[in-house]
Amino acid sequence: MAGNYYDNTYDLASRPLYEIEALSLHEAVPGHHLQIALQQELGDLPNFRRFAGFTSFVEGWALYSERLGLEVGFYQDHYSDFGRLSYEMWRACRLVVDTGMHALGWTRQQAIDFMAENTSSTLLNITNEVDRYIAWPGQALAYKLGELKIRELRTLAEKELGAKFNLRDFHDILLLAGALPLDVLEVRVREWVAGQK
Repeated sequence: MAGNYYDNTYDLASRPLYEIEALSLHEAVPGHHLQIALQQELGDLPNFRRFAGFTSFVEGWALYSERLGLEVGFYQDHYSDFGRLSYEMWRACRLVVDTGMHALGWTRQQAIDFMAENTSSTLLNITNEVDRYIAWPGQALAYKLGELKIRELRTLAEKELGAKFNLRDFHDILLLAGALPLDVLEVRVREWVAGQK
């Protein structure tokens, strides 16, 4: 599972370093690198399942990973935790922006202004992100919807299983079938919970 993780250093002075810890958890381990590497090792899956994914699952896992970092002891200083929280705010705001542009007719400038007023992101990042949302409707929504579903399923499993809940086993159920549509993931988790009782 060896891999490389590159951070974008273009216009480095405009990129806040307090975001690097959350970004690394999202992009590397336990985020995308771990999830995608495991998926690609699932030799019993057809290639289209091993090498493709569902955005809501893949990005949902990566957002869940950012929060998982909090649970296991990352974000030791106020700056890195501020980075995590600023990412959470950014993800919430882009739900508004994506919907605003594609359902309510917002202009590009309205979206940029909203993000600038409600996040700690730099104008460079905001502009790049808004352009991405314009070109890829609904993709920004998929991140948060996936994270919320994974967190909902974890809460369900913890509640139903009580002391029998094992976080490693739960993560195996999430990851060892590859990326799944969220409704299929829910069925898989519910079946696993029922089998653990």
